[in-house]
Amino acid sequence: MSIGKGIAIVGMLLSLSVVNWEIYQKEQVLAQGQTVFLKLAPVDPRSLMQGDYMALRFAIADRIAASLQTEFDDAAPNNRKTRDGYAVVSLDDKNIGKFSRLHDERALVSGEVLMRFRQRNGDIKFAINAFFFQEGHAARFEAAEYGKFAVAEDGEILLVGLHNGSLQNLATIPD
Repeated sequence: MSIGKGIAIVGMLLSLSVVNWEIYQKEQVLAQGQTVFLKLAPVDPRSLMQGDYMALRFAIADRIAASLQTEFDDAAPNNRKTRDGYAVVSLDDKNIGKFSRLHDERALVSGEVLMRFRQRNGDIKFAINAFFFQEGHAARFEAAEYGKFAVAEDGEILLVGLHNGSLQNLATIPD
């Protein structure tokens, strides 16, 4: 075997290892992460349902944006356009999250979780800004009121599904 083939094989194995590690980490968040429901906020009706996906926006995003603006009013305007950070979210007895504060290194108290967010062009985003569904199932997801997330201790989040006002998983409700 030539050195070039050996390097290619080692590179491929390394790449596969990295991808599999990422998958494993995401599976761990799904299996062990804290369940958090976030209320959906209205989006531009023209982009609510586009083909086989639904544009997502969460009500908590406005509170985070307002806190960021207050915190960084004295900073250069550019600092408010692109930023990654963590919000402290308080959970009620149904695990519905409400914005508490921006994370400031203070210890969390019982019933609080960290949730990582990204600010891009002034908009606050969580994990993903769209939910993809099977073709022909748009009507099922029109009743969406909450996004369900799995949240790791370090604040990394994964969108698990969309739920109605009774917190029923819309993917399991027949059309």
